[in-house]
Amino acid sequence: MKRLNVAILGQGRSGLDIHCAFLPTDPERFCIRAVVDALPERREKAARLFGCETFADYRELFGRTDIDLVVNALPSHYHPPVTIDLLKHGFHVMTEKPMARTVEEVDAMIAAAEQSGKMLAVFQQSRFASYYQKVKEVIASGKLGRIVQIQIYFDGYARRWDWQCCQEFGAGSLYNTGPHPVDQALDLLDYREGMPDIFCKMDRVNTFGDAEDYVKLLLTAPDRPVIDVEISSCNAYPSFTYNVQGTRGGMQGSLTEMKWRYFREEEAPEQHLIKTPLMKADGSPAYCSEQLTWYEESWQAAENDTPFTSAVYRMYTTIYEHLTEGKPLLVTPAQVRQQIAVMEKCHQMNPLSRMDQE
Repeated sequence: MKRLNVAILGQGRSGLDIHCAFLPTDPERFCIRAVVDALPERREKAARLFGCETFADYRELFGRTDIDLVVNALPSHYHPPVTIDLLKHGFHVMTEKPMARTVEEVDAMIAAAEQSGKMLAVFQQSRFASYYQKVKEVIASGKLGRIVQIQIYFDGYARRWDWQCCQEFGAGSLYNTGPHPVDQALDLLDYREGMPDIFCKMDRVNTFGDAEDYVKLLLTAPDRPVIDVEISSCNAYPSFTYNVQGTRGGMQGSLTEMKWRYFREEEAPEQHLIKTPLMKADGSPAYCSEQLTWYEESWQAAENDTPFTSAVYRMYTTIYEHLTEGKPLLVTPAQVRQQIAVMEKCHQMNPLSRMDQE
């Protein structure tokens, strides 16, 4: 089995706590060969933990032929320019989310990949999370009937005062948290041939910066359900991550457990439209109601399957199989382009003043 040598750019929460946390658990397929970070204490820690080379500047990797994959886990506003630079210098690159802030930046990244002949991937691991795979499985089974509405709520109550609440760094809840639920929403909507209809309202609530921390986004398209995406830092009573409404049932749950109930149409009482007043046997008014036989099922994540563990493993598996076997990427730059187009439109609909322009 071929082992891929990986260089990780950035030792923040994503670089260290996700990528560097996963890669050593899969030593047959991956090896951390190099880590890049501007902070000397982070480089020292990486060398100690992973026994790898460390650099202060990613350009020190240029000319290397022993690096099979570069993971760009730098702060968000560095994703497009650094990724393009790496592609032009002959590296396969997987960039963290958000891929970019604008479609123009995405197109430049895709063009650089095409010109270099190198892989461009985006780390949208939540597409492979167990809870999301279960939602897709139940919807695809047809048990819930035609899907009318899907709610995806990434909610909680929090105040934030780091760089992730500053627009100048490409931050805010939509670009930071949004790539997960919006990617899932567009995957479920399955309307890749065009742009969906969009309504979006954003607000600054508990943040100490100038970016949004509340987002309400509605997506739909012809012959598709309404998908309601909410990302909120002001919900003190979060109750669910997913709520699915269908013509024969529904589904609700969190990142670790799901439940769904449905009836079987062939077992339901036969009904027909009655336009005259409904009456009971004694002639008194009757309410329009019936007794349905409901079937209920549930799912719970395995004890060792956090929303990150299986998703990261599956995401890296797609990258490994693409680079070693030529299998197609399951999350493509073109798909993520649609996501960025939606996010860019949301920002155009909700222009917020910026501190760096005041």
